Amino acid sequence: MLYQNVSVETFASQLPPHQLTSLKVEEMLAPAYSRLNFSPGRLELFTGIKERRYWDLTAVPSAVAAEAGAKAMQQAGLLPEDIDAVIHCSVCRDFLEPATASVVHQILKLPAHCVNFDISNACLGLISGMSVLADMVSSGRIRRGLVVSGEIGYPLLRRTIAHLNNDPTIKRQDFKLHFASLTIGSCAAAAIVSRSDIAKPGSHRLVSITDHADTSQNHLCRGSADSGMGGDSGPLMLTDSETLLHRGIAAASAAWPRFLAENGGRSFDRVVTHQVGTAHTALLFKTLGLDPSLDHPTFPFLGNCGSASLPATAALATQAGHLKSGQRVALLGIGSGINVGLAALEW
Repeated sequence: MLYQNVSVETFASQLPPHQLTSLKVEEMLAPAYSRLNFSPGRLELFTGIKERRYWDLTAVPSAVAAEAGAKAMQQAGLLPEDIDAVIHCSVCRDFLEPATASVVHQILKLPAHCVNFDISNACLGLISGMSVLADMVSSGRIRRGLVVSGEIGYPLLRRTIAHLNNDPTIKRQDFKLHFASLTIGSCAAAAIVSRSDIAKPGSHRLVSITDHADTSQNHLCRGSADSGMGGDSGPLMLTDSETLLHRGIAAASAAWPRFLAENGGRSFDRVVTHQVGTAHTALLFKTLGLDPSLDHPTFPFLGNCGSASLPATAALATQAGHLKSGQRVALLGIGSGINVGLAALEW
């Protein structure tokens, strides 16, 4: 899908205050490691993740997502009445009903005309939200919209550790299905999508978004029933990490020629990806024929932050000077399902 009058005014990230190293996670896994004869250090060795972050244990998705949303509005110099839509795009939600976006709407004191709803699409959620806002802007439905994500990964990590430690029937091959859960971090992110003709100076023109699905692989990563992320909730997730790695990159590779064609076959100056780990990044760039120096890795200190990963990386890459005005930037999103979203922006 090509866009003519749509821009992303800003990306914002909000990082949790607490840090948890991979070595500390393995200390917490001592009973399981001892039973399975695992040596410490394998988690960082296999993933490249040195640490991840987590919020205060009382934090809920709406609150941290609203913090990122407020930061994005402040960066763009916008007031609540400037926002016509807000979409909450996290894997994590406060509850099944109502939409977590309604809480974000209340916290940010957005106007009554501002439509609000949730989109859930695994790690691709915020790209999907941007796509919906871009279509709403293009149709004339709204002038400007806000997408937010507040991922709270610690409950998943905590329950996974308890499950691995306390179930004596778990074997080495069973441990593999929980390995991805040990890489999960927490983060919040936001982006503002608007009409280009009203966008603030320094905005990034959205050129295109290309979608691709391989839903025959939706069984490769599945979490437990969605019951919200407040209190003592703790989901479990089973992931065939190796197959998901290869199938996800195969889906991205299938979408890549169409993405390039929609952008006139031109190359990109920078690439921002959903951050998973060392193996995923290396194989993705090799498969697509991209120079790894175009990337700005955040997984070493954030882990995999779900739908907040890619937009937070874009925000952090901008702060670091990796993304600069005049560059052509590709956002490469891959989420379990499997779904792929590739966005092209002029920075």
